[in-house]
Amino acid sequence: MTTTQVYHVFIRASAEEVWEAITRPEHTARYFYGARIDTTAHERVNRGPDGSDWGTEAVLEFDPPRRLVHEWRSGYDEELAAEPASRVTWEISPRDDGTCLVTLTHDRLEESPRTAEGVAGTGWMYVLSSMKTLLETGESLATSP
Repeated sequence: MTTTQVYHVFIRASAEEVWEAITRPEHTARYFYGARIDTTAHERVNRGPDGSDWGTEAVLEFDPPRRLVHEWRSGYDEELAAEPASRVTWEISPRDDGTCLVTLTHDRLEESPRTAEGVAGTGWMYVLSSMKTLLETGESLATSP
């Protein structure tokens, strides 16, 4: 099991546009498996595509539009949600060519093996690829890979 997972994607968008895509529910609903995620400086409220409550997580760092760190619980699945919270860090690095490097690090997964397995590989890569497609084309991918 990998207890620290790191993903990178280059997106042709401003840091502010990437930040909005990560923190506003009207954007996340279009690329994050239909989830409506509303992030403020203090909390991250997660709702499923049907409006169901997927939980609220603490925001540990809130530095728009550069860095967001929050707890993670897989509230869409009762078994996964029972595991201890892990941590997700989003880092947005603007580049001179009009793109941003987005680095997502999911760590503190030592006590959450099912979550680690569930988000590994295509889990986070789908979210990042879908966000990239949405920001660059205005079109979203399907709500599931």
